[in-house]
Order: sequence, then structure tokens, then C-alpha cells
Amino acid sequence: MMTVSKDVVVGIDVGGTTVKLAFINLNGDIMTKWEIHTNRQEAGRYIVEDLATSVLEKAKEEQIDMSRVLACGVGAPGFIDVDHGVILEAVNLGWKDYEIQKELEALLAIPVVVDNDANVAAAGEKWKGAGENAENLLAVTLGTGVGGGIIAGGKIIHGVQGMAGEIGHITSIKEHGSLCNCGKRGCLETVASATGIARLGLDSVQEHRIGYLDEIFEEKGAITAKDVLDGAKQGDELAVEVLDEAMEHLGFALANLANSLNPEIIVIGGGVSKAGDFLIESLEKQFKRFAIPRIGRDTKLHIATLGNDAGVIGAAWLAQETYGLTSS
Repeated sequence: MMTVSKDVVVGIDVGGTTVKLAFINLNGDIMTKWEIHTNRQEAGRYIVEDLATSVLEKAKEEQIDMSRVLACGVGAPGFIDVDHGVILEAVNLGWKDYEIQKELEALLAIPVVVDNDANVAAAGEKWKGAGENAENLLAVTLGTGVGGGIIAGGKIIHGVQGMAGEIGHITSIKEHGSLCNCGKRGCLETVASATGIARLGLDSVQEHRIGYLDEIFEEKGAITAKDVLDGAKQGDELAVEVLDEAMEHLGFALANLANSLNPEIIVIGGGVSKAGDFLIESLEKQFKRFAIPRIGRDTKLHIATLGNDAGVIGAAWLAQETYGLTSS
């Protein structure tokens, strides 16, 4: 194994089940990547020590001289004070007012910067993915919830409390909406996430016991977002109606954001995005319906391309941007 002499940064993406880590060069190429288990015991007190130990061990294993490791970027869930590197609250990890930047800098002896995981994933797609290095970009993740990141003028938008980009909590159902995990009702997340689409599908099939979704419900006793998408692809009437409802809500929200922010590209990621062009076609129809005509025509809707690597690549980009690192 040859010793790596080029300057590199560490990208870290902290999740509730695993932490993804990578050494990435200043051109954004992953040199090596790996995962460790997220130890959430005792309010997550061991997570940062575990990942620091793992970074140092991997550097030794790969013969990466830590003196050439210039900085570390971290994406983490929850509400984050980006200016001070403090996790204000990450419910899934047990962190509250946690000084992650200070602790990790002490363990690794390099500069560290921390941001919300959705923002970091957006940065990854901007730099090396479907964002095509656009200076103005909106990224949306359709998973268990709806995550979002806004990049304007090449910078991540945080807002005064670091909560900018909470796209999933735009109100979609004004009256009698479903309860969201955030504490309010009718959020976009309740109708356009994988969970939300599954709920809409279940509600519909319980009301109209017909077609493909009814067959799935009879067999499994449940409906998933994938079932809805598979049914819609086959032209099943009920599944098409459910998908159209979900995409109407998502298209309405994204069109209003685009009317305000005028991004060049909107990147759609997360598990639901595996439906690919079929999803984009359904979404684009609704997006154009609600967008200013010129914005509807000129805004590109792309499926995310980086998958699980978006977080570590975006974290590396964040470290480079924050500390002014450039490739030679």
C-alpha cells in the first residue's frame, strides 16, 4: 500500500443507526469510505469518541499521514448552532446542547465544522451530484420524513436559528391534517414522505377496496410508498390517485419555494426517489401548475445521484468552504 501524501479532509455523516465516514481529496474524490455503528447509549456520549478513534485507526491502516488531513466536516441530525458547532437538540441521538465541534477538534487536532445532515447532503449533490455545481439549488429528501436544504449564492442558508430548509414542515393541509412529529398538523411530511404516501394509500384502500392496492392490502395488511408507486406505474386507478395527491402537495410546496428562491435545480433524493423519471414526471406536472411560468419552464428537476455518499461528500465540501481549502 502506498502512503497517501495528498491533502485530504474527513467527511462524516452521523445517522441514527450508522455513522458514515470518508477521507476525501480536495477535488471531491472519495479515497476511502467506511461505516461504524452509532452507539446511542447514555444519550450518545460515546459517539464522537468512537468516530474519532475510527478516523485515526483508518488513517493508520490506509497510511494517510494525519498531518495532511486539513479539516473535518460533519453532518448531523437535529437543530444545530452552526456558528458555534453545537447540537442544540438531536432527539434520535440523545444530544442536547452538545459541543460536538469542540470535542471533535480536541480528539482529532484539526479544524471541524458541523451542519445539519440535510444541508450537508444538499451540498454533496451540489458539488459532485445532480446539482451540477449550481450556485442556487434546492434539495429535498423524501424518506421517513421530508428533509430539505437550500443553497443560495453558493452558500447554505441557515436562518437565524439554523432551521432554514425545514421543507417538510411547510403546512400542506390547513384543517384536520394528520399529526406530524414536529408537533403540528398537516405538514408536507405527512402527505409527501414515504410514510405519508403509505398513509394516503392505506386510507384510500380502506375506503375503496379495489385494484392493485387492495390485493397488496389483502396479502400484507399494510401499504408502503413503494406499493403505491408500483401500482401507479401499472396504471392502477387508486394508486394513480394517491400518487397524484401526494405530488400535488409536493409540487405546490416546491413551486412556492421556487417562486421565492428561483433555484436553478431542484434535486429529489431519499427512498421515494428510487422511482426515478416516473416520479419526476408526476411531480413536474404539478410543479409547473403552480410555478410562475418562466420558473416552471426553466427550473430543472433532477433525481439525486450520490445516494449514501451525499452526506460525506457534502461534509467535505463544507470543511473546504469554511476553511478556504483549495486543490492545488
